[in-house]
Amino acid sequence: MSEPTTPNEAELSGVEARVSPKPAVDEIGGRKLKPSTLMMGHGYDPALSEGSLKPPIFLTSTFVFPNAAAGKRHFEGVTGKRPGGAEGLVYSRFNGPNQEILEDRLGVWEEAEDALAFSSGMSAIATLFLAMVKPGDTIVHSGPLYAATETLIGRVLGKFGVKWLDFPAGATREEIDAVMTEAATGSVALIYLESPANPTNALVDVQAVAASRDAIFGDTKPPIAIDNTFLGPLWHQPLKHGADIVVYSLTKYAGGHSDLVAGGVLGSKEHINTIRSMRNTIGTITDPNTAWMLLRSLETLELRMSRAGENAVKVCGYLRHHPKVERVAYLGFLEDEPGMERQADIYRRHCTGGGSTFSLYLKGGERESFAFLDALKIAKLAVSLGGTETLASHPAGMTHLSVPDARKQALGITDNLVRISIGVEDADDLIADFTQALEAI
Repeated sequence: MSEPTTPNEAELSGVEARVSPKPAVDEIGGRKLKPSTLMMGHGYDPALSEGSLKPPIFLTSTFVFPNAAAGKRHFEGVTGKRPGGAEGLVYSRFNGPNQEILEDRLGVWEEAEDALAFSSGMSAIATLFLAMVKPGDTIVHSGPLYAATETLIGRVLGKFGVKWLDFPAGATREEIDAVMTEAATGSVALIYLESPANPTNALVDVQAVAASRDAIFGDTKPPIAIDNTFLGPLWHQPLKHGADIVVYSLTKYAGGHSDLVAGGVLGSKEHINTIRSMRNTIGTITDPNTAWMLLRSLETLELRMSRAGENAVKVCGYLRHHPKVERVAYLGFLEDEPGMERQADIYRRHCTGGGSTFSLYLKGGERESFAFLDALKIAKLAVSLGGTETLASHPAGMTHLSVPDARKQALGITDNLVRISIGVEDADDLIADFTQALEAI
């Protein structure tokens, strides 16, 4: 005789329980499965989609409720009346099958409790800020940040009375403490980091930031969010070093083919629920087709990032000795660079690889940089990074053009800086391309 079962809350209220996928298989014989394995099926049950091996693209604006009570319960979650979000599919501004599978898989890489997908990296960042910050609050951040992020903080949120204080990406604990102490005289809503910094590749000591925050703010400590686009999730996992929220431009390595725009936020259920409520309101969720494309891309994420990282080691090893190159700001060289001992220490504690995006400082200025960029034959002259192809751009004259000249100079965004994102081409072919481009200077 079977044991009697206790009805759950949904059954008692007359709500038909949502059909769920089979229990996730995340370990076999006591062995925890790796993220690269889980990307092939985690969060998806073919039985729920006519046996389709891959998730279909669910192109619908709305979803049918099994009954009225279920509709009410779903909206209690969507509106925040009941924590945890919707228990079912409601409307494509809130959730959808492709987005939910994507969010399950995004969380796997960093062992995050929950995740959200957005229509772009900047919509993810903007939704995070709007969810966490109110007029009169202060955002403490590292510098430099991606130019659009700095614009959002300084020019957009600034119009609504939000203030900011920053410290350089490579700041010491003492320098961080000084900024935190000054900020603590007001209401600090968020600490926002970017590591490595765009485009200088300077690392932020996340552990020192967390220790400073804990010491100065005590029980009222603001969350630490970090843009992990340049290295994550393969080479950097900030949740393990004290960050509470991780932000991604999924356009980059996660998408990896330069054919989509999307963003992601990962973290604790508490923080993600707060951000989800704002996303539900302003509608910054990614669309189902883009979510499906990201599911495709996540299956090869480890392969692509590993190959690009291997290529970067070879290419940077060549470029650092070229007579027309002043310096190569590649994280894998920090151990060998004089005066970079602190950055090397952060790298050893935080990172598992040097990535494939770096800053190339040429001997000269804008003229030399432009000559180099215009002569490239394999590498494409385009902004962005993390795709299968090699890209090169001029931050001072392109992505960071809107940053005031004095601040660019202070942050090391100089006219002789070329940012390069190495792809998965043959490394020797890339070296040949860079050689002939340097000869054109």
